[in-house]
Amino acid sequence: MSNTKLGLLVFWPTFWTGFPIKMVVALLLLAAHMHPWEGSGLFLLLLVSIPVDIWALGLCARTVFIDRLKVDPKPGFGLHLWIRWAAFSALALPVIMIVVSTVTETTQSVVSNIVESIKENIFVIPVAEQISLELVMWGSVSSIVLILCILGWLYGLGWLAQPFVKNATPVKGSAVDQAKFWDSLRIPSDQPLLLTAFTGAGVVLVFIFWVLLPSTTPHPHEEYVYTFEKKGVVKVEPQKVLKETEQVLANAELVVSKLQEEKSGDTKTSSEAGDLSPKAKPEKKAEKQPPVEDGGKP
Repeated sequence: MSNTKLGLLVFWPTFWTGFPIKMVVALLLLAAHMHPWEGSGLFLLLLVSIPVDIWALGLCARTVFIDRLKVDPKPGFGLHLWIRWAAFSALALPVIMIVVSTVTETTQSVVSNIVESIKENIFVIPVAEQISLELVMWGSVSSIVLILCILGWLYGLGWLAQPFVKNATPVKGSAVDQAKFWDSLRIPSDQPLLLTAFTGAGVVLVFIFWVLLPSTTPHPHEEYVYTFEKKGVVKVEPQKVLKETEQVLANAELVVSKLQEEKSGDTKTSSEAGDLSPKAKPEKKAEKQPPVEDGGKP
């Protein structure tokens, strides 16, 4: 088996075997108000991840060796393999990050110059098409470089696992014997004990989670700003309310009386103005003129 394929077959199930346990630890840290990606939370998460990775790597590597390579490795090889993989990854992964970032920056600048020269000398490229074109051009190169670096890293993992394959004991017997040996490894001898331990661990983790939570009911955060003011409880005093009501009624009576007086004054003014209308003026004028004397005629 090639080194790259062996590294992938061992690493992939190892990652997904330990990932759920790390997620549980991360949730417990979040419940305890400790961020698992910085400070003491990150330190605790890495501290818990080390034994989990050693166990998962030993389990998955032995599974691959027995199932695909038909060899049974020596007991305790998971720790030695983890030490080699950890040392190699501590050197290889930073180099991969530097290489990929350098290639990405270089391709972005080159692609930008190419697109600008095309816009100046050949034809104008719209903004949306320019963004898509640049993304495809430099993204393709960066993706190819990243895939090659990951393949090289997997090759190194497989190369470090090959000595354990050579020192392993071949699995002898027929296909039926190999199947029985494989089943004896997968199925525990005391299944009720395993089920009890698994259930008990789950119950304990649930209780730890609820203990670490600040409260068992949802509540706003301390930094939450209320959009409304909290109204306190108002005490009602009957005598005070009655006095205020009487005062309001007295004010209302004064306002009504003033409005009635103003209304009556307006009515008088309107009636006098009606008497001085154009039709009424000649009649009034005739009434005011004195009677004409007839010159002493009988």
